[in-house]
Amino acid sequence: MQHARDLFRRSDLTLRKPNAEDGADIWELVRACKPLDENSMYCNLIQCDHFRDTCVVAELDGEIVGWVSGYVLPHEPDTVFVWQVAVGEAARGLGLGGRMLSTLLHRDVCKDVSKMQTTITADNDASWALFRKFADRRDADLSSEAHFKKSVHFRDQHNTEHMVTISMEDSRAMA
Repeated sequence: MQHARDLFRRSDLTLRKPNAEDGADIWELVRACKPLDENSMYCNLIQCDHFRDTCVVAELDGEIVGWVSGYVLPHEPDTVFVWQVAVGEAARGLGLGGRMLSTLLHRDVCKDVSKMQTTITADNDASWALFRKFADRRDADLSSEAHFKKSVHFRDQHNTEHMVTISMEDSRAMA
């Protein structure tokens, strides 16, 4: 049996920008990664097309097994907001989420980025672990506060989303 670390180093693991043809496969991946919120297939298509520079697709043996969607905040060009991180079952435990986030930070579109933000519900242990580990590896500060509140923003239909901010001195050097 191969160790997960050896599988992750395989040459057929590819991290790349998405293209419009990836939209449906990404939609299926997100649907399979509970408890992630599902967006419409059209939303994922637009992300792959309009926001491709700030999204990352991971392929293993020609299959999409990972996805990061995000964008640089228009009013804060030093901040990249990570909308979603999805890692398929075949690639879990390989550190793929962190590697995709690092790939994003190394892109030219993120050259001025010194902060990463995302929102996470209190019960999403996998996301909290990913972003804490990502911050720890960069010796970066991680803070969080309730942002989109269950009763105020979601009409009690969705748990409160906590804004997580990772402040990095030099994201490109630390990635």
